[in-house]
Amino acid sequence: MADRKYDFAEIEKKWQKRWKEADLFKTKESTDKPKFYGLDFFPYPSGAGLSVGHCRNYIPTDVACRYRRMKGFNVLHPMGWDAFGLPAENEAIKKKSHPKKTVPEYVATYKRQMDLVGIGYDWSREINSSHPDYYKWTQWIFLLLYKRGLAYRSLAPANWCPNCATVLANEEVKDGRCWRCDSYIEKKDLPQWFFKITAYADRLIDDLDTIDWPESIKSMQRNWIGRSEGAEVTFKSEQGDNIVVYTTRPDTLWGATFMVLAPEHPLVEKLVTPDKKAEVEEYRKFAQRQSAIERQSTEK
Repeated sequence: MADRKYDFAEIEKKWQKRWKEADLFKTKESTDKPKFYGLDFFPYPSGAGLSVGHCRNYIPTDVACRYRRMKGFNVLHPMGWDAFGLPAENEAIKKKSHPKKTVPEYVATYKRQMDLVGIGYDWSREINSSHPDYYKWTQWIFLLLYKRGLAYRSLAPANWCPNCATVLANEEVKDGRCWRCDSYIEKKDLPQWFFKITAYADRLIDDLDTIDWPESIKSMQRNWIGRSEGAEVTFKSEQGDNIVVYTTRPDTLWGATFMVLAPEHPLVEKLVTPDKKAEVEEYRKFAQRQSAIERQSTEK
């Protein structure tokens, strides 16, 4: 049992003050020491402040960085804020304020709480995605990709949260619900910007053999890129519409007895009969609430 005379709060303040005065966590530009770079994902600074979930991610990284520092490494351990876009705007609207005011307030709260936890960041390298001196470079790289023909605009299905009024990544959808507000998501065809990553798919996969990464990580990357060799075959419906099917085994198509269209396929509206329309619409809504993995599962 801890000694009741030991004042944890005061002792923490004392050493945190010493760390700050000594610039203990500031990374030197040039040194003969071996280098170590520790980077966590940048949090979105919400009004709720730091959570236990944040600590679960940041404390282990801090432990690793402190260990390397004690072993004589020159450690770079920075932090920043993913503070740009609709979430910040919606939060400001909810508070009847402006993102220019709410974001700095929330960032200050996060920094204060991170210091209370005792995480050793080099705050001289802090970045904020809502600052013009940061996003001017994201705009620069986007324009460069666009001019080189590697960025294009197209209509595509997206995960839409009606409550947050924003698009969600697949990783932000859990059991068909928004990770932030728990509302059911909807699948919407929305105009979106895309990068032609597929133009580099072969190089990305082949070059994995040249880097010193754990094999498990390289396997994940190969699966994510997902190179597949096959053929597109065109079938005609009774109404004369073309249905293009991709298969890795065109030689087995002679034994195929039916094909399945995704509920969002543009031909569904044309092919479905009036007596099945309500049933198909109900299934479409159900499918839209499922993740891509759930929809492709063979366990129905």
